[in-house]
Order: sequence, then C-alpha cells, then structure tokens
Amino acid sequence: MRKLIAGGIFATLIASSVAASGLQIEVAGEANGTVTIDLLEDIAPQHAARMMELAAAGKYDGVVFHRVIDGFMAQTGDVQHGTDPTNLGRAGTGGSDMPDLPAEFSDVPFDKGVVGMARSQSPNSANSQFFIMFDAGHFLNGQYTVVGRVTGGQDVVDAIKRGTGGNGAVVGAPDMMKTVTVID
Repeated sequence: MRKLIAGGIFATLIASSVAASGLQIEVAGEANGTVTIDLLEDIAPQHAARMMELAAAGKYDGVVFHRVIDGFMAQTGDVQHGTDPTNLGRAGTGGSDMPDLPAEFSDVPFDKGVVGMARSQSPNSANSQFFIMFDAGHFLNGQYTVVGRVTGGQDVVDAIKRGTGGNGAVVGAPDMMKTVTVID
C-alpha cells in the first residue's frame, strides 16, 4: 500500500512538472513588478521547454533587459553576457551552454504582449534570449518563433527602461529580471 501511495505522489509530482506552462518574472529597476507569461508549448514545444529549463535552473535570474526599443519590444535572456548591469558591452551576443534550437514558426501574430525568441540571421539560432512586444510588430510574423504571451503585468513590461538609438541599447542602469520562476 505504501508503494502505491508513494508511487501516486511521485506520479502527481511528475505530472505537475510536465503541466507547468508559464513563467513568473520579477522585474526590478525603473519598472518594478511581476510579469506572468503563458508559454505556448503546443506552438513552440522546444523553445518553451528551453525557457522553463533555464528558469528552473536559475539561469535567467539577474539578467538585464539589454535592448529596449520604444514602440517595439524589450529583449532579455542573455544568460552568458547579460548578468553584469555595469558592463553591457557584450549583452545580447551570448546564449546558454545548450545547443541552438530549430525554428518553430507558426501563424500566431506578433501582437502586443507576445513573447518571441531572439536569434541571429539564421532562423535556427534561437537559444536563450527572448523579447516581449510593446506593440504589434506583424513584420516579424513567420520569421521568429512565438513562444508565449503576457497574461499579467503588461503594465510592468510597458514601464521597462527604454534604450536609445536604432538598436535600443540601454544606457546606464538597465532593468533586470530579478527572479524568473516556472509556474503552472
């Protein structure tokens, strides 16, 4: 009987970890608050799994928003070079120690609050970086992987410190993801 109960508890724990489908991001800086993201595992299963894996390992904690373009998006997630807010020179050039992911393009449009995976010119180069849309950016449709959408805290996203110039590089102290937690 104990084995059945223990097995049932173990199965419940496994099922709940598999059912995890979102991230809770505590943002600190000019913007302060919580952003909740629903990850779209049915649309981009590999990308959603990667984000949950990095969050569960604490890799996103303390990572800055290094590229923020008013009216467009806020980019973060460089777990390799994005953790030193006093030295942003290489932020946005790194990823994780895991391999890049193949594109998972869909017909989900890049509307306000949509979360997309950042990549280089190669469609199959997404790794850890992602961006959150401030407004619609339909020119991205079918060219970048949509991995989620903001379900709470878009006001916090909208308050993230903006960068300057065409590339949106943040000058001075950037806002950061203080902690990122996997949620159901």
